[in-house]
Amino acid sequence: MIIRENTIEVSSSIEEFMLKTDAINRKPEELIFFDLEHYVYKKPKCIGVFGACIYENHKLHVTQYMIENKGEVIQILDLAKKYFVKMKRKGKKAIVTFSGNNDYTVINYLFSKYKIGFDFSTEFEDIDIQREYEKEKNHSIGLKNLEKEFGIHREGELISGSNLAKTFNKILKDREYIVRMPKEKVETILLYNEQDVVNLYSIYVLWKYFVKEDIVDEEVIEDVIDETDLEKASNENEIEEQEDVIEQSV
Repeated sequence: MIIRENTIEVSSSIEEFMLKTDAINRKPEELIFFDLEHYVYKKPKCIGVFGACIYENHKLHVTQYMIENKGEVIQILDLAKKYFVKMKRKGKKAIVTFSGNNDYTVINYLFSKYKIGFDFSTEFEDIDIQREYEKEKNHSIGLKNLEKEFGIHREGELISGSNLAKTFNKILKDREYIVRMPKEKVETILLYNEQDVVNLYSIYVLWKYFVKEDIVDEEVIEDVIDETDLEKASNENEIEEQEDVIEQSV
């Protein structure tokens, strides 16, 4: 199992710019920003990468798990449950996703298959950025296009879902595939997932400027955008990564 922890410094957010509706009223400190990379063939086969981040003390704390072989299919589910239980104890109230129904369908199916008890609907509120955008704009949008609307620069390469599925299929079938995989490819996958969760934070805290432009001061928001340069902060932070292979049959 590849376990990666990264800390990214960010500037203070301003409450009046954040996503807020009649049903949503949560500060960043109460949230988990969550995304999965998974493999589905007729039915969900595995979670390939688990990614989540939380905001505390002007920093984003990113946690990622990536499987290295079929024997870790259950282990990554156990780690995911432990992460959410820990975050619940830390006082987190809601999970922020983009089109999160897909990820919830996969992880709930796999939790049920391997008899891992956890009910997201009773443990956390559900905040889906795509759903909230559709309510405001009356049309759908993908995450990458939404990032462009928010002026967010995405680091690294874009990866298609089909390419990720092929990679995880090979990992499941061939125990030695991860050993032969170029380290750069692993880093590309992890960075792609990290950008997903980090950019969800940026979208959440700057929501009202880009989605409801008429209710905030444009001069003030320009200063905030300059200060929340996540790309620069990410480049300046060191990434701590450890690999721990644990054999576990499924």
